[in-house]
Amino acid sequence: MESSSRCSSMAAGLPQESFLQRTLERLPSTQSLKLTAEEAAPVAVVAVQRYLSEPTEGQQLDSYSYDVTITDGVWRAKCFLHPSLNHLVHRNTLRTGTDVSVRQCSFVYNERRLGHGYICVEKVEGSAETSSLLPRINNPSSLPMLVKHGMERSVVLQSDVPLQVSRKHYLSLWNNDDPEGDMWISGSASPDPVLDVSKVTLLSSLESSFRVSWKPLPLLVKIIHKSRLRYYGKFGLKIDYPYQTYFEVADQSGTMSLVLWNELCPEYYLRMNVGTVLYLQNYTLKQSYSNRSRPQMDHHRMKNFTSIEICLNPRNPAADITVVSPKSVLPQWGLPEVSYQFTTRSELEKISNGSACDVIGLVTFVGRVERVRSKGSKAPEKYWTYRWVHSVDGTSDRPFILELFSSSQPEIFSQICPMTYLVCTQMRVCQAEGSLPYLTSSCETEIFITGYHKGQPYVSDPRVKSFIQWTKTLKDNVVLQKTAVGGHYCYPPPPRRFSQSATYTAGQVPLVAVSDLKRELESLQYREHKKLAIQGEITAIRYTNYPKKVSNEPKNYSSDTHKDPADCLMSPSSDRSKANTRKRRNQFSKAVPSSLNCASTPTKRRLKYKNTKEGEEQEEEESASAYEEVQHEQQECQDSAAPSWESSSWSKQREEISEHLRHGGLHQDSISRRFTFDEKSALLQWSNLQPTRWTPQAAADAPPHTPCPGHYQLTILGINKQIAVDAAFLPVVRSDDPRAVGLSRDPHDNSMLSCLSSGFLCPLDSTARDGELTPQESGSDRRNKSLLSSSPASPVERLALISSTFGCLLAEEILATARGLENTHVVCVLELCQLGGDKVEILIDKVYKVMDVTLD
Repeated sequence: MESSSRCSSMAAGLPQESFLQRTLERLPSTQSLKLTAEEAAPVAVVAVQRYLSEPTEGQQLDSYSYDVTITDGVWRAKCFLHPSLNHLVHRNTLRTGTDVSVRQCSFVYNERRLGHGYICVEKVEGSAETSSLLPRINNPSSLPMLVKHGMERSVVLQSDVPLQVSRKHYLSLWNNDDPEGDMWISGSASPDPVLDVSKVTLLSSLESSFRVSWKPLPLLVKIIHKSRLRYYGKFGLKIDYPYQTYFEVADQSGTMSLVLWNELCPEYYLRMNVGTVLYLQNYTLKQSYSNRSRPQMDHHRMKNFTSIEICLNPRNPAADITVVSPKSVLPQWGLPEVSYQFTTRSELEKISNGSACDVIGLVTFVGRVERVRSKGSKAPEKYWTYRWVHSVDGTSDRPFILELFSSSQPEIFSQICPMTYLVCTQMRVCQAEGSLPYLTSSCETEIFITGYHKGQPYVSDPRVKSFIQWTKTLKDNVVLQKTAVGGHYCYPPPPRRFSQSATYTAGQVPLVAVSDLKRELESLQYREHKKLAIQGEITAIRYTNYPKKVSNEPKNYSSDTHKDPADCLMSPSSDRSKANTRKRRNQFSKAVPSSLNCASTPTKRRLKYKNTKEGEEQEEEESASAYEEVQHEQQECQDSAAPSWESSSWSKQREEISEHLRHGGLHQDSISRRFTFDEKSALLQWSNLQPTRWTPQAAADAPPHTPCPGHYQLTILGINKQIAVDAAFLPVVRSDDPRAVGLSRDPHDNSMLSCLSSGFLCPLDSTARDGELTPQESGSDRRNKSLLSSSPASPVERLALISSTFGCLLAEEILATARGLENTHVVCVLELCQLGGDKVEILIDKVYKVMDVTLD
């Protein structure tokens, strides 16, 4: 009898032999199959899916397990990743869209269930940074799933559920808040039923009914607030779908909390939105849980019933939920309108700390998505995902600074980009000492961008209409010049004085030993961000335009820590470098509105000159010549010794230290880029987290190479002179850098210490974008401005174009003052972020002298 896999292969018209099929046929004859390099053909990773681990005897290796779907171009196979390889996912080394070679695997039968088993991947090797197989596959999900003969009827093997049968659903790959998988039902209202509203009771009558025997009467309510999902799964909890979410609902008598439990969340969460009308039966009441966040609802001007809450359960009793379609809602039901409290940017400073508000703005900056470990959470560990966003509304020259955490709206959260209209509800005001206020998400925050506004209750709000009218006065090309995506960003800036108290307080940066810093670096997971402080002395500084280099050799993925090929700012090969140079030179010559010579030419003559073909050609040649001259000088600067400084005792101390942590450096992901519509898909993919599934749409080209801006590489020797650590310092040098927003502009003397303390060079360059010259500018200033204004790159790229050439001179002046750091006890605030594989970002946020430290 032929195996079902062979029959399916023939039916699909596919080749009968494939690496995955051959491997599956060999597995029954051995406990663990080891494959040679010749036998292990590359396979592409098309999905990485996470779920809560099953409890096992002995030590639990990890809180979560991973199923990995791979393909050889003929078959797909969903495999269980051995727990010893989980660290490859934690650091995004094993990820979708890449090729790997399986070098060892086994077949695991479920001993407690008939007809169920799976391939367990026990050892893999990295093959290529990007897959060579996937571009040839239009739709990986159309390939047949490889199943062992006799297990064809296994629903688990054919469905979007975990291989470990005790778990019924997958979690989002990088957090626990986002809906993940096919079980989450989207859509609008239920089929129009006949509603009997004659026996509907009001919310105001429920408090008196609590704790007495009663048959609940139907409720007819409108949702006015919605919280993000809460996953409360843990080991030993025998609930298949441990989810919970809160809503605030209202009728004509007031408002009350409503809780949706367990498997009702996948069925109804995406269908129950702000403004949705619900007809509820078979609900229960319970005393409210006081220790939870609540939305601020004073603006509704309605009575809040907070002593009890409505519970919708999947059983005992099974709640009866009807989502009423908008066209069926009648005015005589008297349901209140959803109201908002939109705040303009000009009003923000007047709002008290902790207050809630709604905002609308045009996005100008979107930071990369990062993760932070939830404090105080026991196993299983939890991560929050968040990103920083700037948006403007025309009422102030300052943007809204938004700290947006995941709001269980992954399709919106991942598509936030410059030039979109962003609405954020129930944001909390954070007044930062010495800096501009910012807004952070609450549990009830919802976000909406262009394409998702239709039908939302706020579209008729007067302040929303006023904002839309303002945007009609804008020109896209002008706004685009002020946009940026990705890169390192952190807010608010550190306080003027570093404080340490006996008990932890919110916002306090923990001071750790340098030996603890090593453990912190090793424990970081993909895009995890931490802020720590260490004390010691700065012993060496080097100014550089070169990026952090990471080994690019193929790696063996086993239980040992994997070293990932880098996609940081590596020096390109000579051929690619020449091609990029030609391409950028052409872009430069086409984009330059005036050459360096034209900068001093009278306007009328310049216009006449530009209107002739000969003038255009000459201008193009001069622009290219100017660019080549800068590149030549840049190369000369790179070829010469980089400006540097060392303390007088460092040469001896470096021989005596026990360890030197050299992770610190500037990577491609550390640098923001200007947004363009042509590169939108690539920039979104670059700034978002690695997707759990590969799709052809996710295979966007990588964003263009970003020149490495001039920065300082520092070596910090721990206070006990046993361990040293390297960190990069990238000062803010231009006022249009997103990091400049909210930065203190107090003037300083541009000494090395003052730059490290303030985070910027004084004064910030505010070169006019139109290239106009001021009478006081020198020749080199005019040249810099012409290059900066004519380059088609982002603010950081424009600066990088000349920073190598002219930055070396400035760096020498700054480094000449570094001798003031000799034997100086300092506290360094460090920003850590794991960027994937071996790429760890260590950036200096601020340096304090000990006299600037406060002990509480």
